[in-house]
Amino acid sequence: MSPTRNTVASSRLRQLAQRPPREELKQAAEQEQEVCELCGAPVPPEHRHIVDLSTRSLLCACRPCGLLFDSKAAAGGRMRLVPDRRLHIEEFELDEALWADLRIPVDMAFFFESTQAERVVAFYPGPMGATESQLELRAWEGLMAANPVLAELDPDVEALLVNRAQGASGHWIVPIDECYDLVGVIRTHWNGLNGGQKVWTEIESFFERLARRAKSVDREGRRQRPSQPAASAAGNGKEPA
Repeated sequence: MSPTRNTVASSRLRQLAQRPPREELKQAAEQEQEVCELCGAPVPPEHRHIVDLSTRSLLCACRPCGLLFDSKAAAGGRMRLVPDRRLHIEEFELDEALWADLRIPVDMAFFFESTQAERVVAFYPGPMGATESQLELRAWEGLMAANPVLAELDPDVEALLVNRAQGASGHWIVPIDECYDLVGVIRTHWNGLNGGQKVWTEIESFFERLARRAKSVDREGRRQRPSQPAASAAGNGKEPA
């Protein structure tokens, strides 16, 4: 992968992170109807997205258009429907040494396999959007060996989302658009050096909503009984560093 191509891919991912948070899109939809970006039909505030792999852009999709792209072979594999599953991984194995090997400078990040970059990439959210971290393959392979459920990640459209901020220990498999929603929440509400109380309230609300929608599995991918994961997902209002 050439430096130029990596730079372009990173730039496009940062553009995605500039999208408003989903909650703000819901409020905007009450005033202006959102439409499917493929056929122009109206879509509700809660709707699916399609990833255009050639541009790394997220497109709003109505249900019929979403069904058209619910296959890896659709559009020659260039367009992918973002899945709708959310898994909370209980007893996820990630110690301090392995976290240090992942080279994430803050306590919140998401990881996904990029077919464009031909590798797993790591991003962490901040007040300026999403920033790419230099992820070493050896570190990711160690994480997968300790947590076999990660082999189930669907390239380009699903991510491992990690929240270790303020003593939290949340590990999730989520749709990729969920990660950009979190980036949008932080970018929109961050204030000052440590973000301010408002952003941490919004982060906590984000993870509470995620917990309500997620199913629990263990690190092998086996379904667990209903539980209450990530009781306090955001912490006490300090910077995720």
